[in-house]
Amino acid sequence: MDSTIKSIIDRMWNNFWEGGVTNPLTVIEQITYLLFIKGLDDIEISHEKNDIMLGITTKRIFDKDHQNCRWSKFKDFPAEKMFKIVQEEVFPFIKGLGKDKESAYAKYMEDAIFIIPTPIMLQKVVTVMDKLEMKDKDTKGDVYEYLLSKLNQAGVNGQFRTPRHIIKMMVELMKPTPEDIIVDPACGTAGFLVAAGEYLEKNRSDLFLSENLNEHFNNTMFYGFDMDRTMLRIGAMNLMQHGIENPNISYRDSLSEDNEDNGKYTLVLANPPFKGSIDAERTSKDLLAVTNKTKKTELLFLALFLRILKTGGRCASIVPDGVLFGSSKAHKSIRKEIIENHKLEAIISMPSGVFKPYAGVSTAIMIFTKTTQGGTDKVWFYDMTADGFSLDDQRQPVKENDIPDIIKRFNDRNSKEEQNRKRTEKSFFVPKEEIVENDYDLSINKYKEIVIEKKEYEKPEVILKRVINMEDEIQQKLKELEGMI
Repeated sequence: MDSTIKSIIDRMWNNFWEGGVTNPLTVIEQITYLLFIKGLDDIEISHEKNDIMLGITTKRIFDKDHQNCRWSKFKDFPAEKMFKIVQEEVFPFIKGLGKDKESAYAKYMEDAIFIIPTPIMLQKVVTVMDKLEMKDKDTKGDVYEYLLSKLNQAGVNGQFRTPRHIIKMMVELMKPTPEDIIVDPACGTAGFLVAAGEYLEKNRSDLFLSENLNEHFNNTMFYGFDMDRTMLRIGAMNLMQHGIENPNISYRDSLSEDNEDNGKYTLVLANPPFKGSIDAERTSKDLLAVTNKTKKTELLFLALFLRILKTGGRCASIVPDGVLFGSSKAHKSIRKEIIENHKLEAIISMPSGVFKPYAGVSTAIMIFTKTTQGGTDKVWFYDMTADGFSLDDQRQPVKENDIPDIIKRFNDRNSKEEQNRKRTEKSFFVPKEEIVENDYDLSINKYKEIVIEKKEYEKPEVILKRVINMEDEIQQKLKELEGMI
């Protein structure tokens, strides 16, 4: 990423913090509004230039009564005047744009609230942001990625930002296709959907040569739902800044009866909340039936994934370790459902430091395919011990990194070499029958074999004699030293 972009964003961030706005979500949200406002004027200026060249007049974003709402106009006003216009004219204007169906951005700005506290602070932020050149989607994507990297707090319902390299690994394991319909039912900042879009742009650029697939990519491929409206706005902007024109990001309690999705999607990529609170009265009855009426969101979301996937659809989801070995009826029920009635492909055990500094919970990645006819023959396990970063709160880059090996072995899991690996290795297969015998336990420690080296030590009396001799030697040296003083 361009160091200039980082420097500009860092300066804006400091302006907010110095002005007393210290909640990272709030800072990103306010910057999102201003980026949107600036982007509208960039589009208007581009239209004006094209109109002059072509000798025509196209539809305008800003009519004659809203010229002061344009970034290029108010950015040079004195601080007090700028503040008054942004607060009293610009924000009502962008909220009103939600009625304009031609603007995909606008529908996410309908409940925008301006909370920058002082004219001087607004002027500082606007002056710094004006230096951002966001002419192409790569630059816009870089800006948003760096902004989101500053989001370093866990949410109240157990959501926290999934590290980008873990998201990227999961996407590379699943290999999205141009025909996929991809969903994250607890999307947060939409990191999984953005990564899926980037994967397709890099590996399947041929999709943009097909009018139908290009239309699908921009309008009907990506779906994300969340109950945090701030997250929704940030997630929608994240996708659009990465070049996805009209993502389907909306407010929804995915576990409630209101969610009627059934057999709609071909790929689930998710890190659902682990400790969220639910309204049992509103929770979908069919999800409760599959999970023995549990209130544990991590189990309910697995049941949801099975329902919303088309037959043949695939899922890669992060789950807390408790899902793999929990002994309650609900835990066993959902594991049995996936193993017996669908096809469980893989369990990738991750070290507990992966989500630091947000949380120290131990997690795994569960990969399965919805079949409704069974199909689990044997399950591929991988014992991930390093992800390229230290496993403490600092998360500094380190050499040790299992991710390239995970991707390679997963892709080669049908090879003879992978099929024959021993359970003392990083990866190995466990037959379904053995998992069933162990009450559907999916924890890697249940099956991994640890080699304990037998080490021969000298007899205790020999060691003791050596210690006594050393003590005598020390005393002798001390006497020699005393004689020299």
